[in-house]
Amino acid sequence: MATLNTQLPLNTGAKIPAVGFGTWQDADAQEGAVLEALKAGYTHIDTARMQVPHLVPPFVIPPDRTNVFLATALNPPHRPSDVEVAVDASLKDLDTDYIDLYLMHWPSAFKPGGALIPKGDDGKIQTDNENVDFVDTWKALEKTFKSGKCRAIGVSNFSKAELERLLKETEVVPAAHQIECHPWLQQNAFTEWHKEKGIHVQQYSPFGNQNEIYSAGQNIGKLIEDPTLIEIGKKYGKNGAQVALAWGIQSGHSVLPKSKTPSRIKDNLDGDFELGKEDLEKIASIDKKLRFNDPSKNFGWDFFTDLEGKK
Repeated sequence: MATLNTQLPLNTGAKIPAVGFGTWQDADAQEGAVLEALKAGYTHIDTARMQVPHLVPPFVIPPDRTNVFLATALNPPHRPSDVEVAVDASLKDLDTDYIDLYLMHWPSAFKPGGALIPKGDDGKIQTDNENVDFVDTWKALEKTFKSGKCRAIGVSNFSKAELERLLKETEVVPAAHQIECHPWLQQNAFTEWHKEKGIHVQQYSPFGNQNEIYSAGQNIGKLIEDPTLIEIGKKYGKNGAQVALAWGIQSGHSVLPKSKTPSRIKDNLDGDFELGKEDLEKIASIDKKLRFNDPSKNFGWDFFTDLEGKK
């Protein structure tokens, strides 16, 4: 069953490829992994300077990238005066004149300086939350959208209340919101609210606790091995991971799986296929409201306070 190559609309009028290639972690492997992804047929590459600078070397992305949707994110040291500087740094890193989607990575802020993730002698992240309001940061991002450097701007890891405040106090409605979302954390009411507001949902960690960095997901089995997903997959000749991706896409979301293994990179792209109504109903029944990513203690900010899965 071939991939559907689904394209989903943004509120800017642009289309975003439903399957993006995530580049979080494994910095040394990213050059080869992105090349494999492009060779496999991916047209959406998701990066972030917070994760690794120069994550996607310029020569990896073709100079004429008309068919490559490139997304990246603002590093949390985001005083308004630093925003355009950060955008220009990403443009230079990626050797491009524009970014298709630029996200505010977190509503919280890190201490400004040379380090991407500044830490004190105690190993804790140094924050700047008392000096930075994400609304002011967003207003600075709006300028990069209006100038054309960023063709769409969005957010990541916001609560509903934080998003409501952003919509109330600023001009440009976010084109996208990148959140943890998967069959064990479906957040239906929250994602429906996004549709009402014209905000596209992107799913990071679409395989839930497959990522070993999530300590909360240990000793409970893997999402992609959930019996319901496995059984549905047999019907289509797909695996559990591909079924999880298909569920996200049919929910109207773009999904951002990551891998450095060529076979899995290709398999993930083939997760864009159509599930039957009865299969979607079965997946709806396995929502455990399990959130695996919550760095509140490390970031000095209480994230996701009004969302499902918050502990």
